[in-house]
Amino acid sequence: MKQPLDNSAPAIDAFSALAHEARLAIFRLLVQRGPEGTPAMEVGRLLDLKPSTVSGHLATLKRAGLVTAERQHREVLYAPNFDTVNGVVRFLLQDCCGGDAAACAGVVIPVK
Repeated sequence: MKQPLDNSAPAIDAFSALAHEARLAIFRLLVQRGPEGTPAMEVGRLLDLKPSTVSGHLATLKRAGLVTAERQHREVLYAPNFDTVNGVVRFLLQDCCGGDAAACAGVVIPVK
């Protein structure tokens, strides 16, 4: 087996966490809803998932660094961690086009 690329562990963790249909749907929903955060119960309601299932999936995404959790009163708000997402994208595009940044210009859609 080849040696892993430098700094590949966060990317591997992120891809492992997203390699499940429900977790990918949860993450995409959180990205759509933005950095303000969404309560776990709302995530479950919007995606028609059981609360215990949502909780487990959110814990996996949080361990991978893809989401953050912030307690507000009785609720925990989950939001995408764009720093981690950007790090994974940077890892994927490292040395893109042999280091010719101009050739890769337009590959990544900026976060609005």
